Amino acid sequence: MVERWYRNAVIYSLDVRTFQDSNGDGIGDLQGLVSRMDYLSRLGATALWLGPIHPSPGRDGGYDVTDHYDVDSALGSLGDFAQFMNFADERGLRVMLDLVVNHTSDEHPWFVSARSDPRSPFRDWYVWSEQEPPDRSEGMVFPGVQRERWTYCDQAGAWYHHRFYDFEPDLNIRNREVQDEICKIVAFWERLGVSGFRVDAAPFVIERTAPGVDPRDRDYGFLTELREQVSWQRGDAVFLAEANVPNEEQRLFFGDADGAANRLQMLFAFRLNQALMLALARHDPQPVIAALRKLSSLPRHGQSATFLRNHDEVDLSGLTDDERADVFTAFGPDRRHRLYERGIRRRLAPMLGDERWLRMAYSLQFTMPGTPVLRYGDELGMGEDLSLPEREAIRTPMQWSATPNAGFSTAAPDALIRPVVQAGPFGYERVNATDQGREADSLLLWFERMLHTLRECEEIGTGEHAVVPVGTPCIMVHRAEASSGSIMFVHNLGERPAKVCLRLPADGDELPVEVFGDREYPLRDLTELEVDGYGYRWIRLRRSRG
Repeated sequence: MVERWYRNAVIYSLDVRTFQDSNGDGIGDLQGLVSRMDYLSRLGATALWLGPIHPSPGRDGGYDVTDHYDVDSALGSLGDFAQFMNFADERGLRVMLDLVVNHTSDEHPWFVSARSDPRSPFRDWYVWSEQEPPDRSEGMVFPGVQRERWTYCDQAGAWYHHRFYDFEPDLNIRNREVQDEICKIVAFWERLGVSGFRVDAAPFVIERTAPGVDPRDRDYGFLTELREQVSWQRGDAVFLAEANVPNEEQRLFFGDADGAANRLQMLFAFRLNQALMLALARHDPQPVIAALRKLSSLPRHGQSATFLRNHDEVDLSGLTDDERADVFTAFGPDRRHRLYERGIRRRLAPMLGDERWLRMAYSLQFTMPGTPVLRYGDELGMGEDLSLPEREAIRTPMQWSATPNAGFSTAAPDALIRPVVQAGPFGYERVNATDQGREADSLLLWFERMLHTLRECEEIGTGEHAVVPVGTPCIMVHRAEASSGSIMFVHNLGERPAKVCLRLPADGDELPVEVFGDREYPLRDLTELEVDGYGYRWIRLRRSRG
């Protein structure tokens, strides 16, 4: 690749449908997104990851796609998308799209044809079984909500496979025509200027499904082929995989040709995310320290994507029962907070409560090895609406102002795609971008300062990270080294002030410089450092003069 931009990016995740409505129909759209581009640029984002924008019945947040080559008419047209791309280019913002090719909607013309006639050219584009599969009620993605992953279709006279809801039949990756079609979809959007794709449910995309077959039978070679096409079409485009797999399996998604990633360049750091949540719940950095030590070394051009909250539930499936119980007790004590027997459907601000704690948590995430991902509204400390079903609780409209509908739309409140959060400490009259833009110490302006500081600390995204041993409970110190220099990070996961005694080798004759922190601290030397409760400090030890 000519430029490995993704290693020093800040990825901002948003759903166009809930970001800004421009025409008063209650649904966010591309024109609305364009009107907020200056906000995103000022914030410090460098790449926008858009949730699904394709035509869809909307039964699963747009992930039930009916046409991969168009834009949902509620969001605009392909012309509107082209205009949006021009505005993004003008501001130096890259754009990533959700690549949803594990399944389609059952209203997709391919599936409508496939189920209507066994001789349909699209019949083998999906996964069928003439007999009731023995694993019909195993391996559901949404336990407690989803009852099976094989559903009988009367019209087809056969069972079809679906890892997700029964209205989302899985595509058959064994079929060469399906693979070719996925490559065409990628090429189409690349030609329109997108810089990459977040691969939805990546392990399921390459799962060679058949009744009773081990679901771990995966076609990793297809990822290599997909990457090769991207490299030929656009050398700087990337794939970011949603692959919640053990560390030892991650290299299979990255690939490893001569020590370089030759499949997918980026994977979400799910194991690190779970460790972060456990560390916050216990006020103890040891889970993060252990996770960093267990992280498998990445291929030369591979990169992790770090996050605290995303568009789904907090997935705690990788924790032990005791660990999961600790996180549930701290952040999901009410049964309404929990989802799918494994996660929490809340935003981070109401989970933590204390804004000092919230800032420290994001400082910790943004200094972890990898590229940080930030979910829309988290820069404001938005809350959730637990009256909404499942994952929709954290997918409420962006809170722009204290005006009706939070400035998201001029539609009647009952016409909104989802209601805005109104009541309580996280209601839009208390938490919104306009008010925080005028408050010098608001969370929004704090995020702006942190993101702009991050741009000057490329060691975080490109360097080697190492934990610095300290004997102070609740304190984590780690260091990032790269050719550009060296920087150290101190985080206090406890609520009481503490001091840290360090024994660091001298970094030449250059004096250390504090570049970011929760307050101004005296920086006489590095042998003893103060840090407030829920405090954090970024200290540059050395900068290369080359």
